[in-house]
Amino acid sequence: MQANSSVKTDVVKTFIAEPNFPCVGAKAALNQGHLDIFVAGDLRDSAADEAIIKALQKFAEGVNEDKVFASFCVTFPDTPPLSEPLFESALWQRLQALHDIDRRYSDWDPLVSSDPRSPDFGMSLGGHGFYVVGLHPNASRPARRFGQAALAFNLHSQFEQLKAEGRYDKLRGAISERDAALSGSNNPMLAEHGVVSEAVQYSGRAVGDEWTCPFKAGGFKAGARSS
Repeated sequence: MQANSSVKTDVVKTFIAEPNFPCVGAKAALNQGHLDIFVAGDLRDSAADEAIIKALQKFAEGVNEDKVFASFCVTFPDTPPLSEPLFESALWQRLQALHDIDRRYSDWDPLVSSDPRSPDFGMSLGGHGFYVVGLHPNASRPARRFGQAALAFNLHSQFEQLKAEGRYDKLRGAISERDAALSGSNNPMLAEHGVVSEAVQYSGRAVGDEWTCPFKAGGFKAGARSS
């Protein structure tokens, strides 16, 4: 987290702490002090990419079995309000740029697929698989409607740990119920990892079967694995 960004990070904490915010996992990360926040500039700008990669790697390396709930959130306060399609485009542009840097140094996490069409897809950075949640002012789902553009990175290893402990289904059900209560309807894009590609969920925009993810993994360092 950047040293001069304490005021800007408070808005993230306030957003998550709202009583109606549905993601109880994010609430747990906040309450347990396992929420890292990095303030960048404009989501469409590459200036902070190297720093984001380094911060993400440090975050992932610091997560152990005692930190079941941990999240890394990158905010982009200089991003102007974008429509849902434009935000989605900027999100994938940023993830592609981060991957293009990361692939020089890191293998793809073997726990997740690098093919965004695969039901086992997960974004990998620093050798760790992440589920990415996009937030922005014009999101159609209230749970994703945040005052500035932001990307929350949640480790896939945490989901696997919760499944091993028999807690995943209960947690997912609680989040779904709270999201439906906040929005007045079920999220049509919500699906369990391993059923359909999670790539369709990253931006928060409702898309149909014809949607194609623009992300492409490749050019890994020697010995890197792409599944």
